[in-house]
Amino acid sequence: RFMNQYFLLIACLQLWSSITPVSPATTWGPLAIIFIVSASKEAWDDYNRYLSDKQANEREVWAIKDGSHRQIKAQDIHVGNIVWLHQNDEIPCDLVLIGTSDPQGICYVETAALDGETDLKTRIVPSTCANLSPEQLGRVKGVVECPNPDNDITRFDANMCLAPPIIDNEKCPLTINNTLLQSCYLRYTEWACGVAVYTGNETKSGMSRGTAEPKLTAADAMIDKLTVAIFVFQVVVVLILGFAGNIWKENQGLKQWYLMYPAEGPWYDFLIIPLRFELLCSIMIPISVKVTLDLAKGVYAKFIDWDEQMFDWETCTPAHSANTAISEDLGQVEYILSDKTGTLTENRMIFRRCCISDTLYGENNGDALKDARLLDAVSSNDPDVVKFLMVMALCNTVVPIKSNDGTITYKAQSQDEEALVTAASKLNMVLVNKDSSTAEISFNDSKFHYNLLDILEFTSDRKRMSAVVKDVQSGKILLLSKGADEAILPRSHQGQQIRTYLEAVEMYSQLGLRTLCLGWRELEEDEYKDWSKTFQDASCSLENRECKIAEVCNSLEQDLHILGVTAIEDRLQDGVPETIKLLKSAGINVWMITGDKQNTAIQIGLLCNLIAPEPNSQLLSINGKTEDDVLRSLERALSTMKSMTVTKDCAFVLDGWALEIILKHSKESFTKLVMLSRTAICCRMTPLQKAQLVGLLKSVGYLTLAIGDGGNDVRMIQEANIGVGISGREGLQAARAADYSIGKFKFLKRLILVHGRYSYNRTAFISQYSFYKSLLICFIQILFSFLSGLSGTSMFNSISLMAYNVFYTSLPVMTIIFDKDISEATVLQYPQIFLYSQSGRLLNPSTFAGWFGRSVYHALVVFLTTIIAYAGEKSEMEELSMVALSGCIWLQAFVVTLDTNSFTYPQVILIWGNFVAFYMINLIVSAVPTLQMYTIMFRLCSQPSYWITMA
Repeated sequence: RFMNQYFLLIACLQLWSSITPVSPATTWGPLAIIFIVSASKEAWDDYNRYLSDKQANEREVWAIKDGSHRQIKAQDIHVGNIVWLHQNDEIPCDLVLIGTSDPQGICYVETAALDGETDLKTRIVPSTCANLSPEQLGRVKGVVECPNPDNDITRFDANMCLAPPIIDNEKCPLTINNTLLQSCYLRYTEWACGVAVYTGNETKSGMSRGTAEPKLTAADAMIDKLTVAIFVFQVVVVLILGFAGNIWKENQGLKQWYLMYPAEGPWYDFLIIPLRFELLCSIMIPISVKVTLDLAKGVYAKFIDWDEQMFDWETCTPAHSANTAISEDLGQVEYILSDKTGTLTENRMIFRRCCISDTLYGENNGDALKDARLLDAVSSNDPDVVKFLMVMALCNTVVPIKSNDGTITYKAQSQDEEALVTAASKLNMVLVNKDSSTAEISFNDSKFHYNLLDILEFTSDRKRMSAVVKDVQSGKILLLSKGADEAILPRSHQGQQIRTYLEAVEMYSQLGLRTLCLGWRELEEDEYKDWSKTFQDASCSLENRECKIAEVCNSLEQDLHILGVTAIEDRLQDGVPETIKLLKSAGINVWMITGDKQNTAIQIGLLCNLIAPEPNSQLLSINGKTEDDVLRSLERALSTMKSMTVTKDCAFVLDGWALEIILKHSKESFTKLVMLSRTAICCRMTPLQKAQLVGLLKSVGYLTLAIGDGGNDVRMIQEANIGVGISGREGLQAARAADYSIGKFKFLKRLILVHGRYSYNRTAFISQYSFYKSLLICFIQILFSFLSGLSGTSMFNSISLMAYNVFYTSLPVMTIIFDKDISEATVLQYPQIFLYSQSGRLLNPSTFAGWFGRSVYHALVVFLTTIIAYAGEKSEMEELSMVALSGCIWLQAFVVTLDTNSFTYPQVILIWGNFVAFYMINLIVSAVPTLQMYTIMFRLCSQPSYWITMA
């Protein structure tokens, strides 16, 4: 913005004929070209958005309008209208579902366009509308109480009340599971209808749209600082030359009759010479640097998109650069903060072991499904095993889908749930059918039916979920629960021994397995009725609904009978250990941030080379049962870290609870620990805490990269300087929120060490060269001013000045986008080379000072050589100007050539083709009689002294 305002001011000053030493076209021309290019791009984007909006707005939909069922345009839907959808229709606005073709009142929606999740979601008709016929749906009336529009696609706290006579006037709570959101698609459902609650830009999808805050790279920040420094230098030069020019004018200029100065000038006469020098020196800040860098960065992004070595053939997923402006930051990454599940691991959950009633299964062969003892227990209908499997099959959000040949497959939002239900089916506990209110399971050729009374949903705070079901045959009401060990085991009933389960959790964690604890209890009917009324009231609350529901759920999830522990394997992705080892060798600090248990995270850290086994490494644990214990543990870890001579093999581990205490009471000490430690394992972290850790590292000045694959990683990815999303089994939500998306973690090494390093090196050269070529021509102008009475007269004509920056010197520098100082194989073989770009050694005040000195030296060479060679000849000013300009063009060609590390055909063609084009253009211009340069180039080229001067 500063540069745009600066050049606009310069362009306006050049319209003042009294002060401008050159034609206004020298600034207005390049400025107009830059504005036209930028405006054309914006206009093209706006036009494409217009076509997209027009197509969406004019799409035909069925709706109840003015009492009749007819087709209308999507843009004509108003809040309160009833909209009908058919299979595979795109949902035109946010709807509250009130009816479907399914007898059980459910439908399936694909939400990938909204949240990136690839699995189908189940949506349920609210209970108050469950029995409405299609005819009644067309004339139903009622009221929906809902909050103001927001962009939270995971939450909808509202109530519905239908008007008599169709149904009693009873308030019904609505959640996100009762909605159909804009941009989603209706799948596997013949028809569905809903009432519009948010339309247009007030839908959750519309509120989520917006322009992301542009990220300023470290290189851009340095360029901005250098630009300010050059501006200050320019002001100093202008003031000195302007002052000296006014003195010369008073002492000498007014005495020279041929200068024709007026006897008495205007009141602002003392400003004319300084302003002329300001316009003359304005090219110190190159007008083309932003366009040149933007173009180069766009090419960097395409190199990433086209990299076949980063193409994941397993999922047919290419690497993609969503942000074209920050490629050089990849070459300066200092910290990588990585999620675990789905990022370092495959997120392919396999049920491996379990502990039921103090008995461990799967110990001998590592597969509980093949353990003869468990198979015998299933065959003999062991009651504890049956209850355990029943909880696995019923306590979830899994939807069974039966194919035409009778095969049952499961759709689940969680890979863990799918693994548990699939394992239960292999042990004869098959989830056969399930809808919003009933479930059917088959066990050992017997069918069991359950009414699903309530679902107590999983949240990151609760770390558990429960289901209240009623056995249709016995009439018993059961509470089934599953969750993390710290969320389930403390809720066991008094008298139950849980030591075996604690030991099982510890053992499974040491093996790197993911654990869940299962429990249940029988509810009295009166107890359930009282609780259900409280739960209904909390569910209908429009304020703090989530907190109130959590309190009510907590009151029920007590006195559980612990049934056992499940252990699920999530294997490491291929190439993860090698990639982390390579990145750490490159001087990059790697942290693991996960929501999993500490022991599981540590085991995965050992497997993937994040931490080394003792005694080669020391792992400092920050924990405690009280706040004081945690703070003392932090101080001990900090003291230990400070006392070690080498800290690279020392890491710390902490959980979310400890982090919350530390950030509240001892943030400064933790910041010191962070600056000393190269590796950390942070477990039991919420999405907010993940983002807080990234923000803490950024606040210290480190350049961070966050990588993840799920929706819970989005905040961390967006907070980091660079966000990388993995297109994984959890969907595309992280990939869509990220600056870059890749198919596997192992591709991160090429993204950083190859593309990031090359991008930084190229940006460093292009930016400093852009300043160099502008300073070169400016210093020649300044030197010439000493031969022109410090009057601010330009040595070059307007056309030459405009062409110099825009045409003559732009193409050669762009050849650097193909430059490679060393081969990709060498970079990956010797990752320590990355330290050079990471520390910013190619773009800093010292390197810029070198380019600045280079421009001064080259300006002296060009100017003095030109003057000496032609001092004794009767040369026109245009000839001197063209000799100096030719010298600059020769210098540019040789500077770029000598600074290029590798040569390709495009580089040779652009550098020397541009050199040849300079002469061709000027020969053509010299052939036009009406121009000032008429015959100039022909005369120069015929003189041996010209070519000797160039040499």
